[in-house]
Amino acid sequence: MSRQYLDVPYRSKDAAKALGARFDGAVKRWYVEAGVDLVAFSAWLPAGTTPGASSSMGMALTDTATTGMAIVKKGIPLSRLLNGVAAAVAQAFATGVWTLVEVNEASVRNGHVYLELSERDGAGQPIARARAMIWAGTASRILPDFEKATGAVIGAGIKLLVRAKPVFKAQYGLSLEIDAIDSEYTLGDLEARKKEIRTRLQQEGVFDRNRRLPPPWDYSVVLVVAPQDAAGLGDFRKEAERLERFGICRFVYAHSRFQGEGAAREVVAAASKALRELEEAARPDAIVIIRGGGAVNDLAWLNDYELARFICDQDIPVLTGIGHERDSTLPDEVAHARFDTPSKVIGGIEQQILRRVREARTAWETTLGAGTQSARTVRLSIERREAEIRADARDHLARARQDSTATLNTIAVGSVRRVHDASRQSLALLNEVRADAMQVVATAKQGVPVLMTSIRIDALASLSEGRSETSVALNTVLDRTAAAARTAAQALDNRMQRVAERAGGAVQQARSNAQALMREITGQGPEKTLGRGFAIVRTDEGKTVTSHIQAQESQMLSIQFRDGSTDVRTIPGKGGQ
Repeated sequence: MSRQYLDVPYRSKDAAKALGARFDGAVKRWYVEAGVDLVAFSAWLPAGTTPGASSSMGMALTDTATTGMAIVKKGIPLSRLLNGVAAAVAQAFATGVWTLVEVNEASVRNGHVYLELSERDGAGQPIARARAMIWAGTASRILPDFEKATGAVIGAGIKLLVRAKPVFKAQYGLSLEIDAIDSEYTLGDLEARKKEIRTRLQQEGVFDRNRRLPPPWDYSVVLVVAPQDAAGLGDFRKEAERLERFGICRFVYAHSRFQGEGAAREVVAAASKALRELEEAARPDAIVIIRGGGAVNDLAWLNDYELARFICDQDIPVLTGIGHERDSTLPDEVAHARFDTPSKVIGGIEQQILRRVREARTAWETTLGAGTQSARTVRLSIERREAEIRADARDHLARARQDSTATLNTIAVGSVRRVHDASRQSLALLNEVRADAMQVVATAKQGVPVLMTSIRIDALASLSEGRSETSVALNTVLDRTAAAARTAAQALDNRMQRVAERAGGAVQQARSNAQALMREITGQGPEKTLGRGFAIVRTDEGKTVTSHIQAQESQMLSIQFRDGSTDVRTIPGKGGQ
C-alpha cells in the first residue's frame, strides 16, 4: 500500500495532524504515507493492523576485519519517541481545560499571539512556566471582546482565566493552545486588588488625608514625577517652560518608569529623593504625578499600597494626571486633585496663577482708584468752600445796600473796611486751601511711582534668582543622571554574566540527563533477551512467529539464538520438525 489509512475520530484530528497525518478528501479519512513509522499512530490503526517489527527496531551489523566480531546498534529515533509523547498528550487532552495563568511576555507575529505564562506562589516565586499561543483566527474572535469588556490588553503582569489545550510537538516541545478567555475573572482580579488596598487605607484613617489639605494659594515651585519619554510629559513641559521663561513658576522633574514589576516602588523612590533635595532649597507648593493614557493593565501597576500610602502621607497637595477620564487608579482616588490628562494638570496650575495675577491687578487698580478719588474729593471740597464764601459775601453786600441811605452813609466807611478785610481773609483762606490741596495731590503723585518702582525691582530680583537656581538644579540633575546610568550599566553586565553561568550549568545538566536516558534506551532490545537463553522464531519471509498456528502454516522456520541462526523444516499438521 502507498498509504496507510487511519481511523481518527473528529476530536483527535488536531493530534493526528500534529503527528504528520494528512486528510484524504475523496474518501474522507486520514492517512500517512508509506514508510512512515506507525508507532505514533497505533491508537488509530484499523483493527488487525500492527506496526511491523522492522519499523520498531532499527538493527544493523557491522563486521570488523581485525576481530571478526559484530557490533549491534540499538535504539529508536528521537522523533519516534517524541511522537509517542505527542500522541499520549493528544489523547489525554482532547479538549481544552480552564486554567489560571499570569502573563510574563506577549508578542504578536502574523496575527498570532505568543505568550510566556507562569504561576507564582504566595511569596511571588514562579512554580510553573509554559509557552502558549492564540492562533490568528481565534485571536481576532476573542481578543476584541476581551478588550472591550475589560479595557485591558494582553500584556505582562495581567492574570487570566483561559481555556487551553496542551499540545506536544517533536520540534517545539510542549505548549498550550488558547481558544477562550474569561473577561469576568480579569475584571474581578483588578478590582479586588484595588478594593483590598482601598479598604486598608480607610482602616488606617489616611485614605482622604491628602484630599482634605487646602489647595495651594499660588505656585512658585512644583515637583513633577513622570516617565522619561512619556508623550503626556511633552505636552506638560511645553506650557511649563513658558511659565519658567517668564520667571512665574519653577518645575523640578523626577523620572521613573510607570509600568512593570516594581514600578510603583520606583515612583515612590524617585519622588522621595527629589523631595529631600528640594527641602535644601525651596519647598514645593505641590507634587504632580503624570503619565498619560494607557491600557487598564498598564495602569494597574500603579494600584499599589506603597504608592497610595506615600501620596496620603504628603503634607502638600498631590495632583495626578495619570490616565484618561475613563481610567481610575488608586493614586487618582487618594490625591488632592485628579485631572484627566497631563495637559489639564498644567492648565489647572496656570488657571490658579492667573487668578492670583488678576487679584493683584485688581488690588493695584483699587489702590490707584482710591488715590484718584481722594484727590478729586479734596478738589471738590475746596471749590465748594470757595463758592460758599463768595455767596456769603454777596449776601452781606445785598443786605447792606437795602439799608437806608442814612445808615449806608454812616457805615459806608466801616462797610468798605469790612469788605476789604473779608476779601483779604477770603483770599488768604482760599490760598491756604489751594496750597493744602496741591500738597495732597503732589504727595499722592509721588507715592504712586515709588510704589511702582518697588514692585518692578522686587519682580526683577525674583526673576534673576529663579533663573540662577534653575541653572544650578539642571546641572545637578544631569550629573546625577550620568552617574546613575553608569551604575545601572555595571549592574546589568554583572547580571548578564551570572545568567550566562547559570545557563551553562543548566545546559550541562540537561546534556548529562539526555545521555543517561539514551544509555537506558539503547540498553533495551532483542539481543538482551537472546542473551538470557531465549530465541526468536521467524518465517521464511522474515516475519516474527508469535503463535502455534503461524508455525503450522510455515514450511520453513528460522530460529535465532544468541550466537547465530538455524533453519528448520516443519511437519504439516504437527508444527514441528
